Amino acid sequence: MGRTETKLDELDLAILAAMHEYQKAGILELSRRTRVARATVQSRIARMEEAGVIASYDPHIDVTAAGFDVQAFVTLEIAQGALDAVAADLEAIPGVLEAYATTGSQDVLCRIGADSHAGLQAVLLTIDHSAAVARSHSVIVLSTVVASRTLPLLRTLTPAGTSKAPAYRHT
Repeated sequence: MGRTETKLDELDLAILAAMHEYQKAGILELSRRTRVARATVQSRIARMEEAGVIASYDPHIDVTAAGFDVQAFVTLEIAQGALDAVAADLEAIPGVLEAYATTGSQDVLCRIGADSHAGLQAVLLTIDHSAAVARSHSVIVLSTVVASRTLPLLRTLTPAGTSKAPAYRHT
């Protein structure tokens, strides 16, 4: 499904905020919370799904609570042109939670998780065995200062005009 850029208005932001605050709410409950018709909420959600604004409905899993108490960030210097190879290698390692291509002297930034320091070392050694990795640097996470979030950023958007839903009133 192709993604298209979409401009979010006040109602879209209100629906996203309600979805975030009431994660188990269905369409009917979201329509009550935002004070607009169920069909309006349903069509707005469908439009945001199509545009990729709503990327998934996966549950947020706290890996620490699941027993993986040790997390680290790892930067990788990789061989020239080896991004696809290192991506395949990293995807094969269960302890690699996410990885991003970056600018600067380091080419890839990874977040990894493990159940112990020994487990962390095993993941780091597995990463270092990749033929595409020239050098790695790691830092262990001590605590979360700001958890992953999106709503504060979305709230900085200047909404695209006013909502076309006549019953919606920003509260």
